[in-house]
Amino acid sequence: MSSHLFDDSNINWQTLGEFEHLYYSILDIDESNKIVDVLFKFSAHQQIVLHRHKALNKTFVLQGEHRIYETDGRLKEVRAVGSYTSSLPSDDPHREGGGNVDVIVFFSIRGNDGVLYEILDDDLNVIATLTLQDLINLYKDQPL
Repeated sequence: MSSHLFDDSNINWQTLGEFEHLYYSILDIDESNKIVDVLFKFSAHQQIVLHRHKALNKTFVLQGEHRIYETDGRLKEVRAVGSYTSSLPSDDPHREGGGNVDVIVFFSIRGNDGVLYEILDDDLNVIATLTLQDLINLYKDQPL
């Protein structure tokens, strides 16, 4: 079995506020078609903040295992390297994380100029949102 890892040394990873175990690099934003292409990296053996996807998300796993967790932390799904998924908007909250290595996932977020993600606390209260405009602003501020 190969243990080759995706070489992400030339990717300028950013952090999102105080959220732990979550890194991103926005690759492109097509404002007229409301499409955001972004790489996310989630730390190995960790779970990111609880959230909901409020827009269509298409994903492709480049490295590691993309793990999806229930609100209580139980493992719900494992997406292996090379997995492609198309997920409709959902009110089901979840966490995501990496397996034995940091997971790197290409996300194509599509067709919504409103709220793309709702960030939740452990009581399922919305504590923050990410909109298309938020991602446009992050992209403009992202170092080259």
